[in-house]
Amino acid sequence: MATYLISFPSTAFDVPPEDFDAVSDASRAVVAAAKAAGAWVFGGAIDESVATVLVSGDGTVTEGSHPETAGMGGGYALLEIATRDEAVEWAARFAAACRCPQELRVFHFDPES
Repeated sequence: MATYLISFPSTAFDVPPEDFDAVSDASRAVVAAAKAAGAWVFGGAIDESVATVLVSGDGTVTEGSHPETAGMGGGYALLEIATRDEAVEWAARFAAACRCPQELRVFHFDPES
């Protein structure tokens, strides 16, 4: 088993306001299916109304983010999946529900975590 991150940036989510409830219902149905399948680990969306900060090793807090990750808002799902092909299938289900392409990444396994 491996843990996969399925995500999309908020800029990819371009749904008309009148369709938002249908998209929410469809995405929640995929979440429910992932839970029923025992694949669900965690999911949610970044609250973009809260400012991002960088915290250094000495505890210094600076407003902002790394330039490479400034656009990391959006939705995320972590699933524990047996194969990459199965992860692609789940990503496709989320893409259909959310009406936008999903990015798929696998976490490096660390036996100490």
